Amino acid sequence: MPRSVRPARARVLLAVSLSAMALLAACGQRPETGDGRSTGVAASSGEYVRGGVIEYGHEQEPPCIHGGWVQNAYLARQYLDNLVSLDDSGKPVPWLATSWDISPDRLTYTFHLKPDVHFTDGTVLDAAAVKTNFDAYLDQDKPNGTVNAYIGQYYAGGEVVGRNTFALHLKSPYSPLLTVLTQGYFGIQSPTALARGAQANCSKPIGSGPFVIDRWDRNRSITFLRNPNYNSAPANAKHQGPAYVDKVIWKFLKDPVLRYGSLTSGSSDAIYNVPAINWADATRRFQTRQYVTPGRPNAITLNADHAPFDDVRVRQAFAYSADREKSVETAYLGVVPYNPNGALSQSTPDYDATAGAYVRDPAKAGALLDQAGWTQRADDGVRVKDGRRLSARVVYAADAIIGPEGAAILQDIAFQARQVGFDIQLVPATQSEYFGGQYAKAPTYDAYVGYWTSPTPGLLYINWRQRLDGNPNPYNNAFYNDPALQGLIEKANSSADPAEQQKLYGDAQQLIGDKALAIGLYTQTTSIASSPRLHDVWIEKSQGEPVFSDARFVR
Repeated sequence: MPRSVRPARARVLLAVSLSAMALLAACGQRPETGDGRSTGVAASSGEYVRGGVIEYGHEQEPPCIHGGWVQNAYLARQYLDNLVSLDDSGKPVPWLATSWDISPDRLTYTFHLKPDVHFTDGTVLDAAAVKTNFDAYLDQDKPNGTVNAYIGQYYAGGEVVGRNTFALHLKSPYSPLLTVLTQGYFGIQSPTALARGAQANCSKPIGSGPFVIDRWDRNRSITFLRNPNYNSAPANAKHQGPAYVDKVIWKFLKDPVLRYGSLTSGSSDAIYNVPAINWADATRRFQTRQYVTPGRPNAITLNADHAPFDDVRVRQAFAYSADREKSVETAYLGVVPYNPNGALSQSTPDYDATAGAYVRDPAKAGALLDQAGWTQRADDGVRVKDGRRLSARVVYAADAIIGPEGAAILQDIAFQARQVGFDIQLVPATQSEYFGGQYAKAPTYDAYVGYWTSPTPGLLYINWRQRLDGNPNPYNNAFYNDPALQGLIEKANSSADPAEQQKLYGDAQQLIGDKALAIGLYTQTTSIASSPRLHDVWIEKSQGEPVFSDARFVR
C-alpha cells in the first residue's frame, strides 16, 4: 500500500500549492449561507417549458443503487418515498404517512398512510408493504447496515393494524425516531421487487417516487424517467403531483474539472460538489446552493485499541500538533467550514462548539509526548520509545470519501505532526477496500478518516456504542469501549425533554473531545450549481439530498 511520507521536494511543492490557494482565497467568495438557499445569480425569468431533460453531473457512484451510503440516499430521493420528510425548520412533516400517533409510553408509533398509492410496478403501497420493508431492512441474517445501525437496538417489530395503518414498536423510547426516518435509507420499496433478491434490487430497485429507474450504465450514468402517476409528494415539496421534467440523466463525473466544465459548457444543467476553486466563478454565473450536512464531519478517528493511540496523552498530542483550521481554510479557500468537534457537525442539533477545539500548540504536544515516554528521537526527528517509532497509519478512502482538497489537508496535518515527532503514514484506500471490510479489524489501522451524514445527534449512539462480543458495533472505529459514554447517549436518546437531551449530548461530545478520540476537520457539504434556466432544484434537510421532482425549465 503506498504511503505518503513525502520527500523534501514534495513538501515544498505542497507548500507552494497551498500558498497559491491562499492567494486565490483572498479574492474568492465565501458562501453566504450553509442552509441550502440560493447564493448565486437569480433564476431566469420566462415561460415554463413542459417536459425536458435535466442533465445532472454528480460525483460518486455507489456499488449498488440502493444501500447505506449517503450516495445511495441521494439516489433514493428520486425514486423512493419515505413515511415522513424533514422541513426547513428541522421538523418531521407528512409524506407517505399523513399523520401519526405516539403512545403515552413512547414505545409505539402508529402511522396513518395515504390511500391509493402504488409502486411503479403496480404493487399497492399499504401497511403490509411498509412492514415488509422494515422486516427486510432489519433481517438479522442480512440486515441493511445503516438502517440497523440507527434503529436495530430499539426496534421491537412492526404491526399491520389496518390496510393503511402501520404500527412501529420499540423496545425502549427513541426520541430521534421520526427525524431518523426522513433519511433516504428508510425509503419504502416494492415488496414484490424486494422478493426478486439482492442482485435485482442492486441495479433496479422499485419505489413509488417521482421517477422510475430506466437504466444504469455503470461508470457513466443512471437514467430516471418521470413517474406519470406520482401522487405522494411530501408536505414540504414545492408542488404536488408528477415531476415537471420527463427525464433526469444522473451522470457520474468524479473528476472535478470535468464536472464543473460540463456545467460551463452547457452539457450539464446542474452539478454536485462545486470545486472550491470554482465557487466564486459559479456564484457569478449560476444559481448556487450549499448545505452544511448535519451528522459527523470529516474527522480523523484515533484507534484506542493499540499503540500509539491507546494512550490519551498521545492522542491529545496529535490533536495539538497541527493548525487544522488553517489547513482547512487554505485547502478549501474558505468555502467549506472548519469543524473542530470530531463527534458532530456544526449544523447538527445540540452541537457543542467547544468540544475538541485543540488549538495548535507544539510545545504542549511535545510535553504530552514526553510524559507518555516518547522522549528519544531517531536521526530523522521521529520520536522513539522502547525501540518503536511513533508511527501511525491513517486510512482514508481516496477520491470517494476524501477528495483532492481533503487529501491536501491530511498531507498538511501529517507534515505539521512530523515537527513534534510523529511519523504519520497516509494510506489511500480504494472505495472497494474502504467499504469492503479490508480495514474492519483493529490491527489494520491506527486512525481512520470519514464522515457520517445524519439529521440527529442520536448519531453519537451509532459511532460510540461499545463493541462487545455479544453486541458488536462495527461503526465504533475508535474501538473505544466506555459504558459511561454509552450511558450518556442512551439517556439522551430516550429523553423526552429537549433541555436534558442537549445537556446529555453535550456531555458526550465533551467526553469524546477531552479524550481526543476524534479530530475534527471540515463539514460534509452538499453544494449545487445549476443553470439559471432550471428553476426549483432544492436540497432537502435530512442529509443534503438534491431534489429534482419540482424542477422545471424556462424558455
